[in-house]
Amino acid sequence: MDRAQKEKVVEELGQIFESSGVVVVAHYQGLTVANMQDLRGRVRDAGGAVRVAKNKLAKIALDGTPAAGIADLMTGMTVMAYSEDPVAAAKAADEFAKENDNYVILGGAMGDNILDADGVKAVAKMPSREELIASIAGCIGAPASNIAGAIGAPASNIASILSTIEEKAA
Repeated sequence: MDRAQKEKVVEELGQIFESSGVVVVAHYQGLTVANMQDLRGRVRDAGGAVRVAKNKLAKIALDGTPAAGIADLMTGMTVMAYSEDPVAAAKAADEFAKENDNYVILGGAMGDNILDADGVKAVAKMPSREELIASIAGCIGAPASNIAGAIGAPASNIASILSTIEEKAA
């Protein structure tokens, strides 16, 4: 790789560290190509991406970013899973780690917060952005449903009473 290519990689990695809601760093030694494709697919389905980069270039890109504290994790064969959603990549990486012993989560970063492996697992247990939005929509919709039921109940009761009176008269 020549200097221009290295500079381009450092710039791309810098953008990843700046714009991502979460970055998960893990060792992947011993994973097969099929395993890596599975990991990439899972993270992509969750709305993120996976990146393997030279540790030295990643450390250069981390310098001056909010996630600079994860530079210590960049040793050995490391892979980064990242997403804009602060939970998506962590969930996908944690699920993959449970099924693959060769994928070992080292830690990560969530904005300015540096996470250890347990921190990444805690983030993975949090509801995703879509789940939170659905939950909020359900909370907003429930009172409206109750109001509609309360408004419609008297009319339903009157119709039921009239029907009963009509049956008795017949």
